[in-house]
Amino acid sequence: MGDIMNYKMIVLDLDGTLLDDEKQISEKNIKILNELHKRDIQIVIATGRNYYMAKMLTEKIKTLKPVILANNGAIIRYSHNDELVEYNYLNPLEFEKIYNEGLKYNLNPVLHVDEYTNGYDLIYEREDYEEVYSGYIKKGYNRARITKFDPKNINNILSVCYFDEYNKLRSFANEMEKQKEGRFNTICNRNISKRSLLEFLHPEGCKWSALKKYSSRINILPDEIISIGDDNNDIEMLRNSGLSIAMKNGTEESIKAAKKISDYDNNNSGVYHTLHEIFKIV
Repeated sequence: MGDIMNYKMIVLDLDGTLLDDEKQISEKNIKILNELHKRDIQIVIATGRNYYMAKMLTEKIKTLKPVILANNGAIIRYSHNDELVEYNYLNPLEFEKIYNEGLKYNLNPVLHVDEYTNGYDLIYEREDYEEVYSGYIKKGYNRARITKFDPKNINNILSVCYFDEYNKLRSFANEMEKQKEGRFNTICNRNISKRSLLEFLHPEGCKWSALKKYSSRINILPDEIISIGDDNNDIEMLRNSGLSIAMKNGTEESIKAAKKISDYDNNNSGVYHTLHEIFKIV
């Protein structure tokens, strides 16, 4: 572990990490992040969620003005003024190939799109969305739009998401991997529910790629970053940060990628305990 004086940024995943299973940030977690913010350590949120949801879920720490890397790094915004910092949109022609191949597996996607300022973030095309997307789109979420997918006419695609049984998604992912040749990035998350989530993103759509770009903009080196996560979309970030911590409740793969494992899970303020141990904040 490096000298604590050297750490300038703390990067936190949301679900399964900063948030408990009720999607709340504990008082202890808030307290320690406030203390670190006072020491001029930058707080960054890196999540697979879209920007709007990430902003809502981090309302309790908005005074820290966290930078939000949303959709697994496909987009970065400053949370205090919604300013767009970086974005990586998936090429619509790649989406067309992914979409057509998915239909062969009887899979239909939900798309995350960068339409934040237009009042929506998700588009889908199946009317029976609750059944098809297994609750991925919550009833009453008013930032989703139904639209017939015409792949050539969809812009600002941040992420193409499939929600289904792991093995089915793995077969589809393996088929697409053979064809990808660096044209997109795939991530398969397992730590979310009974089902798995397969995402297709821009080749640079990865938490670590986005973080590297952002931190170099503000002259922070990888060695000066502490990252904390629990799922497979955190692996690159955990492998490459100066100090990385996998939550006690992390997937086997994320635990292998991290330099340290938290003694506490997300329901017991694991973020607080880990940072407390590192920075010795009373």
